[in-house]
Parts: sequence; C-alpha cells; structure tokens
Amino acid sequence: MNRFNFRKKSLEDRSSTTTAVPSMENPREPVNGDINRNVPDPEKGHGSVTNEIPHVTFRTIIMATLVAMGGFIFGYDTGQISGFLEMRVFLEMFGEQTEVTDKHPFGYYFTNVRSGLIVALLSIGTLMGCLIAGPLANKYGRRTCITPWCLVFCIGVVIQMAVGDGMWVGIVMGRWVAGLGVGALSVLVPLYMAETSPVPVRGAVISCYQLFITIGIFTADCINFGTESRTDTGSYRIPMGIGYIWALILGIGILFLPESPRHDWNHGQSTKARTTMAKFYGLPETHPMIQNETEEIQRVMEATQGDHPWYEAVTGPRMFYRVALAMSLQMLQQLTGANYFFYYGTSVFAGVGIKNSYVTAMILGGVNVGATFLGVYMARHFRRRESLFIAALWQFICFMIFASVGQFLFKGAPDGSSTAKTAGTVMIVFACFFIVGFATTWGPLVWACISEMFPYRYRAVAMAFATSANWFWNFMLAFFTPFITGDIQFAYGYVFAGCNLAAFVVVYFFLIESSGKTLEEVDAMYLLHVNPIKSGKFQFDEETRKSIGGGGLGTDAMHLQGRGRKITKMNEAGEGGVLHKEGLDTEGVATRPDGYPNVTDVSNGSHPVTSAGANGHA
Repeated sequence: MNRFNFRKKSLEDRSSTTTAVPSMENPREPVNGDINRNVPDPEKGHGSVTNEIPHVTFRTIIMATLVAMGGFIFGYDTGQISGFLEMRVFLEMFGEQTEVTDKHPFGYYFTNVRSGLIVALLSIGTLMGCLIAGPLANKYGRRTCITPWCLVFCIGVVIQMAVGDGMWVGIVMGRWVAGLGVGALSVLVPLYMAETSPVPVRGAVISCYQLFITIGIFTADCINFGTESRTDTGSYRIPMGIGYIWALILGIGILFLPESPRHDWNHGQSTKARTTMAKFYGLPETHPMIQNETEEIQRVMEATQGDHPWYEAVTGPRMFYRVALAMSLQMLQQLTGANYFFYYGTSVFAGVGIKNSYVTAMILGGVNVGATFLGVYMARHFRRRESLFIAALWQFICFMIFASVGQFLFKGAPDGSSTAKTAGTVMIVFACFFIVGFATTWGPLVWACISEMFPYRYRAVAMAFATSANWFWNFMLAFFTPFITGDIQFAYGYVFAGCNLAAFVVVYFFLIESSGKTLEEVDAMYLLHVNPIKSGKFQFDEETRKSIGGGGLGTDAMHLQGRGRKITKMNEAGEGGVLHKEGLDTEGVATRPDGYPNVTDVSNGSHPVTSAGANGHA
C-alpha cells in the first residue's frame, strides 16, 4: 500500500469506485516536504514522469496581494478609529464639553456609550454584510460580488466625511454602512483565495488576508500620527478620505482577475476554469495535476446539482460540528484580546505614561506587521493545530503578566515615578510579546482553517456563519470595553487570559489538522470522525484517496433527504446509494470491527461508502 505524503496532494486517477478503509499504521512524512514530485501519467497504467511544479507563480502573488486588500480595508478602518478618539478636532466636533483636566486636556470627552457606538457600529454592519454576501456569492460569483461591496464601503466613507459639527450619529451610521462592505469582503476574500490558490500555497495565500489587516492598521497609525496635530477637520477627514484608495484598488483590480475556478466550472465554464487553474499553478492545461483536480471538480459538480437550501449548511453530514467549531474559532480569535490593544491602544498607552501615544500605536502596529509576515511563512511550513494551541498558551502567559503588573503595580503608582515607568515598560513589552504570538498564529491561521473545513456545497454559507461570529464578538468587545475597563481597569486582562485557555481546549480537542491536504480530503476526514488529536499523523490509504470526491467519500457526494443526523444518498446518477447514520451504533446499522464506518448499503454493492460513524472516534 502506497504511503500518502502529508504535504502532497494525490495525483492518482480517482475515477474508480471502491469501499476503502482509512489507515493510520504508518507515520506521515514531515510537513516541510518539497512540492516537486513524481506525477503518475494518466495515459499509462504504470510508471511516472517527473514534473517541476513552481513553488508559487507570479500570478498567484498578484492575486494574493490584490485580493488581500479586502483585509487592508478592515485593518485601516480599525487603526484610524482608535486614533480619532484622541484627536482634538474630532473630540471638539463630536464629543461632549467638560472642564479642562489632566484626564480631559482639551475640555471635551466621549462618554462610554458614544465612544462604544462610534467604534462598534462598524461591526454590526459587518455582521449583516457577511451573512448577506454568502448566498449572493453562490449565485453571482465570488469575484463578481467584490466590486459592488467595495462601492458600499465607499458610500459609508462619504457619509462619515460629510457630517457636520455635533452630528456624531452621522459618524455612527456612516461606519455601519461601511461595515456592510467590510463584512462582505471578509467572506468573499478568503473564499476566493481558498478556491483559486494552488494546494501547496493555499494556507499562505489565505493568511495574506490577515497580513494585510495588520498592514492596514499600521498604515492608519502612521497617517493618524501625521495628521493629528492639524487644527482643522483635515486631521480626521484626510485619513478617512485615503480609505477610498484601498477600496478602489480592490474594486477595480479584481475586474482583471478571473472568477474562482470552482465557481466557473459549476456554472458551465469548464474551459475557462481549467485555464485559470493552469495559470495559477504555472502548469500546462494537460498536466496530470490539472487534469486530476478538474476531474475532481467535475465529479463534485455532478453530485451537487439540484436545490440545496441554506439550512443544509447546518443539518448536513457533520456540518453542525464544523459550523460550531468555525464559529468558536472566530469568536476566540476576538476573545484572545488582540483588538483590546488595537481599538483602544492610543487610550490605553496614554495612561501608561507614553508622551505621544500615537508613537506607541505605531510601534505596536509595526510589531504586528513584522510578526504576521512570519505567520504567513508558518502557514506554509507548520501544522495549523500545533501553532494555534501553543500560541494560546503563550498568549495566556502574556495577558497574566500584563494584567498583574497593570493592576497591582502600575495602577497605584504615582505619575512619573520609577515604579510607574518600569511597570509601564513591562506592560508594553508583554503587549508586544502577545502581538507577536497572535500575529503569527491566531491572526492568519484561523482564516485558513475555516476556509478549508467545509465542502464546496456549503462553503459560502458556512463561512458566512463563521465570520458572523467574528463580527458579533468584535462588536461586543468594542462596545463594552470602555465600560469594563472603567470598572476593573487592567484586571480586564484576566478575562482574556481565561479566553486563551479556552482557545487551547477548543483547538486541541476539536480541530482537525488540514495543512497539506486538498479541500475534499479535509471534508473526508471530518466525515470519518478522525480523532483531532491524532489528525496530524492521519493518512489515507490509496483506495480511500481514490474514493474521495463527487462520486465517493465526501459531503458533496451525498443527496440529503430530510434533516438531522440521518443522511440518505439514493438514486443518484442512476445508481443506488448508502444510508448513513452518524453517532453511536444503532439497530440496523452495520458496525465495522475496526470501529470506522457505520453504513447500510442499499445499492447492492454498486456504490462506495460515503461517510463514517463515531464509534468513539472524535
């Protein structure tokens, strides 16, 4: 039995149907393997040809750079709003008047409700935008939908720039409209990347979305630093107006890129899809790798024809588990505490005693960008699970130190004292340590994980559900953080420390390793209830790999009848099917002695097994 290389996609012809058993007998090859491989020639029954496969093509670099501008737009908006809250002109225009004090040197301030709404209403818009974008992307295309949503973002910027003195509600509503565009792009960008990128670099490409979020934050910090000293409305309107540039680059530039190959193929444009795939891989259209992947897409298309209501994204085979897991990962990405620094970094570090808190924001932003470059490298060379749960423990330690020093040393120290300066320095250092951990792992890898765990049939809707969790908790943190920090101050860090421990538990016990596998193989692993703890060493045997795809093992091969955990695949393409029941052994369902699939064959032996039951496998 041939070994299945952990880092390499199977290039064997997968047209045969078989009932196969997954194997875990042999250890997987190291993650950092070479993608140059011996590719079986489909024209022959034996032998192989050596094909040099480019590590990454120029087209892939251009695609990743351009499409990731969707992340830049979000990051830029995040960075600029934290700076606006401390600008004198912005305070005078939209704040409330009070006495001049050390805490309010300009005689104006934002109440917790007002500052929370100004910051957080963007997230309400993003929550709505991401839920709307998923179904539209299925109907009209991933690429086609990006430009209109960029236009929506620009409309939101116009509203914010047009409001006059005292019209803080206009700022809030403008940010809500802009949020619709940002939320939609947060679904469309990773979705387009996942379906267009070559398998060997897919994780790194998707991680570019988070990389550009960090670059956007840093760019906004720098521009805020350059305009905050202005005494007119240009101090905040200039940074706002510059936001047009990023939306125009993405909205116009995407028109010169092709549609996702999988979307094209599923809408009758197979020739165009094959050409697109070949260009991004840097291979001729006749190359066995291209032929293999297009055949796989064709089988999936044939199996997924018909009406599939949106709720199947939750009731489908193992879909509730996956959607709940993806939503948990996106929730925990927010609850790690990173946005605590980025949204309120200027305000927090002004209290630490830094003379110019905009400089501190630039320092944090620079650390964030540099670490995320490392994160893109890690997404290409390291496993997702290990990176995430180790980083969760690291971030727990950083927050425990940050919160303890702030609460017990810095808070009670006299201004300007050596204790205050030393404690403040320690807090900034561990804030940077935290950001390094987050930016290399939880920032980019969560987007990669959720983009890889769903089958094509449900990918857009399921990702919309997952991303909505990100934006919901983004809003909750942005709105309530001023109230919480006002009451418990730096002890708030203990809350985030606990959330990082929870993140460790979720990743370690529930997330299946997906690096180095095709999207269809990841789907099969979830169906087979592969133990997440052992998934890093899991490998398919040759027969099982051949059964993966539209005609065999995979969610996209199933025709669902009814709801719940009982899945029936029958009378499809003129054949019978397999009755599948997930969960523990039940009467009438055959049990394998090795503890894998529980199935009842209703096809008289003419159809392969399509999924697996639990039997103690997580």
